[in-house]
Amino acid sequence: MKKVMKTMDGNGAAAYASYAFTEVAAIFPITPSTPMAEGVDEWSAHGKKNIFGQRVKVAEMQSEAGAAGSVHGSLAAGALTTTYTASQGLLLMIPNMYKIAGELLPGVFHVSARAIAAHALSIFGDHQDVMACRQTGFAMLASSSVQEAMDLGFVSHLSAIKSRVPFLHFFDGFRTSHEYQKVEIIPYEDIAKIVDYKAIDEFRKRALNPEHPILRGTAQNPDIYFQGREMSNKFYDAVPDIVENYMKEIKNITGREYHPFDYYGAPDAKYIVVAMGSVCDTLEETIDYMLTQGEKVGFIKVHLYRPFSEKYFSNILPKTVERMAVLDRTKEPGSLGEPLYLDIAKLFYEKENKPIIVGGRYGLGSKDTIPSELIAVYRNLQNNTPKDHFTIGIIDDVTNTSIAAEGMVNTTPEGTISCKFWGLGSDGTVGANKTAVKIIGDKTDLYAQAYFSYDSKKSGGTTVSHLRFGKKPIRSAYLVSTSDYIACHNKSFLYNYDLLKGLKKGGTFVLNCPWKEKELDERLPSSLKRYIAENDINFYVIDAISIARNIGLGGRINMVMQSAFFKLANIIPIEDAAKYLKDSIQTTYGKKGEKIVEMNKKAVDEGINGLIKINVPESWKNAVEEKVVERNIPDFVRNIQIPMARLEGDELPVSAFLGREDGSFPLGTAAYEKRGIAVLVPEWQIDRCIQCNQCSYICPHATIRPYLLTDEDLRKAPDTFKTKQATGKGLENYQYRIQVSPLDCTGCGNCADICPAPGKALIMKPAEEEIEMEDANWDFAVTIENQKPPMDVYTVKGSQFRKPLLEFNGACPGCGETAYVKLITQLYGDRMMVANATGCSSIWAGSAPSAPYTTNSKGEGPAWGNSLFEDNAEYGYGMYLATKHIRERLEELIREALNTNNYKEEIKAAFTQWLDSTEDGEKSKCASENVIEILKKEDYAKDPILKEIMDKKDYLAKKSIWIVGGDGWAYDIGFGGLDHVLASGDDINILVLDTEVYSNTGGQMSKSTPTAAVAKFAAAGKRIRKKDLGLMAMSYGYVYVAQIAIGANMNQTIKAIREAEEHKGPSLIIAYAPCINHGIKSGMGSSVAEEKKAVAAGYWHLYRYNPMLKEEGKNAFMLESKEPEASFQDFIRGEIRYTSLATVFPEVAEEMFTAAEKHAKERYVTYKKMSENF
Repeated sequence: MKKVMKTMDGNGAAAYASYAFTEVAAIFPITPSTPMAEGVDEWSAHGKKNIFGQRVKVAEMQSEAGAAGSVHGSLAAGALTTTYTASQGLLLMIPNMYKIAGELLPGVFHVSARAIAAHALSIFGDHQDVMACRQTGFAMLASSSVQEAMDLGFVSHLSAIKSRVPFLHFFDGFRTSHEYQKVEIIPYEDIAKIVDYKAIDEFRKRALNPEHPILRGTAQNPDIYFQGREMSNKFYDAVPDIVENYMKEIKNITGREYHPFDYYGAPDAKYIVVAMGSVCDTLEETIDYMLTQGEKVGFIKVHLYRPFSEKYFSNILPKTVERMAVLDRTKEPGSLGEPLYLDIAKLFYEKENKPIIVGGRYGLGSKDTIPSELIAVYRNLQNNTPKDHFTIGIIDDVTNTSIAAEGMVNTTPEGTISCKFWGLGSDGTVGANKTAVKIIGDKTDLYAQAYFSYDSKKSGGTTVSHLRFGKKPIRSAYLVSTSDYIACHNKSFLYNYDLLKGLKKGGTFVLNCPWKEKELDERLPSSLKRYIAENDINFYVIDAISIARNIGLGGRINMVMQSAFFKLANIIPIEDAAKYLKDSIQTTYGKKGEKIVEMNKKAVDEGINGLIKINVPESWKNAVEEKVVERNIPDFVRNIQIPMARLEGDELPVSAFLGREDGSFPLGTAAYEKRGIAVLVPEWQIDRCIQCNQCSYICPHATIRPYLLTDEDLRKAPDTFKTKQATGKGLENYQYRIQVSPLDCTGCGNCADICPAPGKALIMKPAEEEIEMEDANWDFAVTIENQKPPMDVYTVKGSQFRKPLLEFNGACPGCGETAYVKLITQLYGDRMMVANATGCSSIWAGSAPSAPYTTNSKGEGPAWGNSLFEDNAEYGYGMYLATKHIRERLEELIREALNTNNYKEEIKAAFTQWLDSTEDGEKSKCASENVIEILKKEDYAKDPILKEIMDKKDYLAKKSIWIVGGDGWAYDIGFGGLDHVLASGDDINILVLDTEVYSNTGGQMSKSTPTAAVAKFAAAGKRIRKKDLGLMAMSYGYVYVAQIAIGANMNQTIKAIREAEEHKGPSLIIAYAPCINHGIKSGMGSSVAEEKKAVAAGYWHLYRYNPMLKEEGKNAFMLESKEPEASFQDFIRGEIRYTSLATVFPEVAEEMFTAAEKHAKERYVTYKKMSENF
């Protein structure tokens, strides 16, 4: 049979293997494993059959612990069951993993192995998670490439069925899970022939069933528990042979040979490395290079890690080995060594003439591991006394564990074409490159590889696509360092990165920019011009932004740039490439509508024709470096943030983080980024402005702000800082100005979109012009923003004269979440503590190195912390308990002081004032400042009571504690904790940013997802209605609950936030947050207006439930949404998450749309009744 080759990533390969054997999949979304489950769900929705002739039943649970419980139950009831997970999610499954293994149930967990959150969160790959499971009783099978993820994925299921031992099949998160490779597909009919159907039949007969009832899961006493554990030994003893046998079966089908351990290298090697995971491909490439140098080296690739088989290890170990280095992609603090190293050391413990064995760590958090670093491992083995417990890939100048890399070596096979594409998150660059690599891999005889590196911003961050093509298999499991082709899709990168580093002599550079040829000399950095000229670079420009905008694609330049790549790369004839691209457009965008398909097809043609070859002037070779103006910046920004922002963080030594061992980072550093990523930014039209401050109120990134200036302020202002007379009571002596930060603005356009001034007081203009005109104005404006204006801060207008203590965050342009949190920081930021659930709001708020939370002129600001996803409510409640306990001690001390005659009347008066205001946030703040100022004048150190009060002075002011997270946390995984905190009755505030999907992991269904919405794990539309979290919370009777939408009713939003914070008890605010995952047809530049539409159509409802009103004899529930006046159907058809259902599943769409409207109306009717008597 002819081989079937297809280009896919590791997740896709493992999912394909798993689907064959899976009857039930119970899952929960987590990066980077989620695409496996999404693929399975998508296939099932479209009717794909497993080897049993059935579609897989996919169940999305509320948490990974829940998913593991369902896997356990499904296996116990006799269905072959699978799950897909990683990292903290895998750790939540550990209790059930013990049960599944203990009951000898043949489940399979596919894991894209990932780092564990310790001092910081990392979503990237290593083996910390799987190594935390090695004690559970699961067999553990490691894949090191995309092809292996498929082949060994099959082996894991086959072996689990036959052995009765559950399998954990793992491969490196991101490096394998998200790497695209050309692989051979194994047909299901071939696999079906080697399944042990008798074992499946026996498994079903052992299942829990009232037709043949048993009792399983007893409670056992000391007399028999131990014996029961030892009874499983024989099953584990059989596993290595079973795995070996199925590896032989795979060889019979494919010709690819595997064993529990595989050896690669010289048959008479003296020095070997033992490793598992994606580094093995790099080791193969490195060894090929070293063998050409005459070196006696090799390595052992570990596949079957548990049970660990001495027999199969010995079978492939060269007898000549004298020294070996064991590489672990994990860290176990305090251990004598990492797990694989300890296993290998034990293997040889009692052997005579055993080799010298050393261990090392590498690659934590997806740290790239390159051939020169692996050569250094071999050089270390050749030393007289090899370093043990070493690290590679970092510079450890603190505990000196690192060994230095050899000089850069090129081990990539000759003839490989390497390409790099610099893109902006959400501009389509990554998606287009996935399409390109699939086209080249599937339509030619070339091998193809693609890998994508990201910064930690949401859409709007930097993406770098690394593509390789060649006639030989590609084993370079590391980033492209030397390129034949580099494309820059955003001109702001020219000034922030060393873009052309590694571009080969005579290579090709393509720049997306609006500049004419004669402008380039002035616009391009001198270093870039010199590199182009000195290295004979073929330089092209294309104005992809203008092309895309003229077509109607906005900022989606992907197809323009992709067709330009195919024209210049000349890998496929351009006519064929254009056809393949257009075919892929139909497949990719078909469900989004014919209009989008046709626009993208037009972009392909325009991209081919829009390239301009630049004649490089000879003078560029002598381009003089521009003088850099030295800025006064903090050491942290200079020494850590700037190198990281330039993607040079890998070169930072360990010592750079001395004093930050616990993961603490300073606030306010996002202000130093100045990314300049916007194409268009708002320009203030002074004559049209009505001074409402709504633009600032809704700005997702706090880049547009109003200022009130005195005459003294104006005397210091630049000439370009134009103002107008301020309007409003008490503002007669002020001038007014709206100021934009053009370098921080993301160009979403919401401010201009919602501006209520006649003719619009904000107009979107090219960013370059605005940067030139407004940069100095912004620098001046921020020097005056700590003034206290004479306006009520609890109004839309007045609140915006306070400095936002959340600014320039990493959220998507137009994000619906950030404005709510920004407003809360303006009201309470100086005494605010934030417990933030993992998710979008933790990533845009807490991604190293830049911190968007900032401080006021006194250095006060939000104290922000992130624990995990599932425990955020409990984490925030712990903050409350700590501050409450310490403040209770302060109250004891102050009362004790007042009961003596030892203190001045001034001190007693201050103490009395503090006691009177202890539970009033603002008054407490003032009283606390008064206490501190008075005690500073005393010799308090000599008085035990006063000294303890001053030692605890940071706790005097009442803290405003906010538990913040998305609907995935609040409605699903964290609901139990959220409910418990609300039930406590304690004074704590909860803000739910409701995007109606798991936004951070790519838009999976949550219990907040409404009827008929298409989301991941709801590919055919969600069939059940949205959970009413607010109504559930109101049932307690003492919880303040509000549902808000800032774009629909700005006054209600600030009123609800104020009432919630002042409520002496728990509060819950549910805020509607449009998301890029919704596919708003008018774009995220109208996300605020979308909120208004949602309320007008009766899709989202506004209300406040204030239990305190009941005590006054008033109705506690206030419905603030009017009877819907706009069309519900028109509203949902304005978002692709709904219209795609009509495109893909038209037979059910209308029925489900009707049901969605019915459910929304029923909810409104319920609220209406409550507003009349509740």
